[in-house]
Amino acid sequence: MNVFVARMRRYFSLYLLFSLVISNAFAQRDWKLVTESQGIKVLSKSAPGSRINALRVECEVKASAGALVAMLLDVKAAEQWVFHTKSCDLLKKVSPSELYYYSEVSMPWPLSNRDFVAHIRVSQDKITKVVTVDAPAVPGFVAQKEGIVRISHSEGYWTIKPLSAEKISIVYTLQVDPGGDIPAWVVNTFSAQGPLHSFRKMKLELEAGKYRNTAAGFIVN
Repeated sequence: MNVFVARMRRYFSLYLLFSLVISNAFAQRDWKLVTESQGIKVLSKSAPGSRINALRVECEVKASAGALVAMLLDVKAAEQWVFHTKSCDLLKKVSPSELYYYSEVSMPWPLSNRDFVAHIRVSQDKITKVVTVDAPAVPGFVAQKEGIVRISHSEGYWTIKPLSAEKISIVYTLQVDPGGDIPAWVVNTFSAQGPLHSFRKMKLELEAGKYRNTAAGFIVN
């Protein structure tokens, strides 16, 4: 009986592993390359229940995972490297690995600026050392401002995998609805420009070593 149970558990474990591999393969196949520059790939795919495509950015950077996390938690610095960010301010620091921030995004005339409140949570797998950063938009904290459209739905997720002591691979996925009356085809046509611009600047900052000495101490590189 014990042998039978052990075999069934083994078969079930193999079935789960096989299912995950197949699911991941199909998920990867859905993404279509939109543009690629300086080792940065931007991919896109349709998002269920949304008129706006989801985006995926892939790249490798000569930096530690701790340095990138420190950069992401340095919310004020986002004004310098995140595309079209007009302002970015810390609202609440819950812990070294969790915070809330407010950001206003500049939009070209005649469109109204957008804003949102994001909740950042950082975690790391103790065995693989892979770091994940979850940064969805959340309601509250800041009242809506006249003349600015509030982004109510945004899901940003970072997966940071150490390749060596000073090199990481990054996969960033984003699904956002900018709200208002912007035609979906306009958003989908130009949405790759923002991530490409932002990641170029991010790589320059990290590879210049700006965050090398201020790397997040709770991240094991």
